[in-house]
Amino acid sequence: MLSRRVIPCLDVAGGRVVKGTHFVDLVDAGDPVELATRYAEEGADEIVYLDISAAPEGRGTLLDLVERTARTVFIPLTVGGGVRTVSEMRDVLRAGADKVSLNSAAVADPTLVNRCAVRFGRQAVVVAIDAAREGPAHGPLRWVAYVRGGRERTGLDAVEWAERVVELGAGELLVTSIDRDGTGSGFDTELLRAITERVFVPVIASGGAAGPADFVAAIRDGGADAVLAASIFHRRVFSIGEVKATMAAAGLVVRLNPGRAA
Repeated sequence: MLSRRVIPCLDVAGGRVVKGTHFVDLVDAGDPVELATRYAEEGADEIVYLDISAAPEGRGTLLDLVERTARTVFIPLTVGGGVRTVSEMRDVLRAGADKVSLNSAAVADPTLVNRCAVRFGRQAVVVAIDAAREGPAHGPLRWVAYVRGGRERTGLDAVEWAERVVELGAGELLVTSIDRDGTGSGFDTELLRAITERVFVPVIASGGAAGPADFVAAIRDGGADAVLAASIFHRRVFSIGEVKATMAAAGLVVRLNPGRAA
């Protein structure tokens, strides 16, 4: 049985890690390389960097930051934000990333997902889906995908979009609930389940973690393969070790110290 992964997320803007609520009201959370190094030492399975200002500012990913992190951190590194072409994905991978996350550019040109998968393998292509609930309070649930750091509504049904990008070659999905982001109200397990029941690739749950029990729920109730969080780790509310201990006690398979030397 595959281990369930615990992944700290570092949202980067202006060269610093930031965190907010519902993708806004951002506050400084520290230096990206220092935080990534700390999390690797604490047992993180992977690190995710999301350059959240790259797409709104129309610029590329901060390659220097990726290079400095890759020289320091020896666990898988996923980088997203500002990648719009196959050559830009190549540059991010060459800088030291193991996987690249696509969002706004994939919506603008879905063929980018396929072209990147053909060039680098689907295992290197992650598609991030930022979704918000819509519809009547008592009607069928529906989630719509957003781009540009949660600023722009696409009109795409998030579940249908997830199916499409997997068909195009995405090897993993990073699903974030905009409604839950930064609120500490738990992962949107209904959103997760709606997607995990329709795709065959791993799904990373994001948005809303308040404590270790939420990580267990994302996997058991939402069907997620991995869980990602930011605030509770940045603010030291819970450690990665505490989260993994709770997951293990619930019967989930985890690697207790993947970031430490044997």
